[in-house]
Amino acid sequence: MRAVVMNGTGGRAMLDYVERPEPVAGPDEALVEIAFAGVNFMDIGVRQGMAWTDIPSPKILGVEGVGRVLNVGAGVEGIEPSQRVAWVYAPGSYAERIAIPAASLVPVPDAIDDRVAAAAMMQGLTASHFATDFYPVQPGDVAFVHAAAGGLGLLLTQIIKLRGGHVIGRVSSQEKVAAAREAGVDHVIVDTEGRFAEETLRLTKGEGVHVVYDGSGPTTFQGSLDVLRRSGTFCWYGPVLGGPGPLDIMSLPKSIKIGYAVFFDHIPTPGLLRARSAQLFDWIAERKLKVLIGGEYRLGDAVTAHADMESRKSTGKLVLIP
Repeated sequence: MRAVVMNGTGGRAMLDYVERPEPVAGPDEALVEIAFAGVNFMDIGVRQGMAWTDIPSPKILGVEGVGRVLNVGAGVEGIEPSQRVAWVYAPGSYAERIAIPAASLVPVPDAIDDRVAAAAMMQGLTASHFATDFYPVQPGDVAFVHAAAGGLGLLLTQIIKLRGGHVIGRVSSQEKVAAAREAGVDHVIVDTEGRFAEETLRLTKGEGVHVVYDGSGPTTFQGSLDVLRRSGTFCWYGPVLGGPGPLDIMSLPKSIKIGYAVFFDHIPTPGLLRARSAQLFDWIAERKLKVLIGGEYRLGDAVTAHADMESRKSTGKLVLIP
């Protein structure tokens, strides 16, 4: 079996496309032939040593994908051979096949193709958590979305709009404006210097936004504080670019609420994982949610996919094809 492994912590040179032993489904596991694997900033964080430090290298990267069940181990119920399934967290997904706990799998409806299913899981469930759970957007709310043309930003924007909210979105280049607007962003701000707050306050007549979703790292932290209205909510996410540093809670302005949102809190049980995934697939099938595939790469070209994601030049979701 071919797979992409990291041989050590560091840059993209640590990745290698190699032959690995065939996986075998153990008790409560399923063996899956992978059709598409999702590429996430989490994978870059793992490669840089921010996670999985207890797993020795070489280790197979990737956590998300879609495929068809080849066989199942003892004790598996509800998952059958030949069934199409997707998953959102299964280490070792940059590969041709994977042995995965059956409880981590969700059925993929016939109306959803493999590409879309692989692209929707991590970022779709994250966006759902942000807009329905962490801060349940209400009709008329104004949200500020960083990286609005990225895979997460595009889905988050659409879910906010489904709930009756308005979106001010920040993108890093003029080339990304069209994608953000197509997703439903009401006002697009092109900004790379972290100077978006003044324009946002002008658009909101000085009041600020109800919620800001910021995964862009410490350079945007102060600006995100500045765009919030009184009692607004700051949703901070994404560890790869680092945090803002120590905070003095008594220095936070305007009675704002601030928190670190983790999508696992949206799907803490297999039942919720399947229910939230089914909701995503329903939105997609009903054409209420559009998943933009920003790039498809052969599995052996994972280095290029990482380079494109790190450059911030990509738009939408990146996927690998074994």
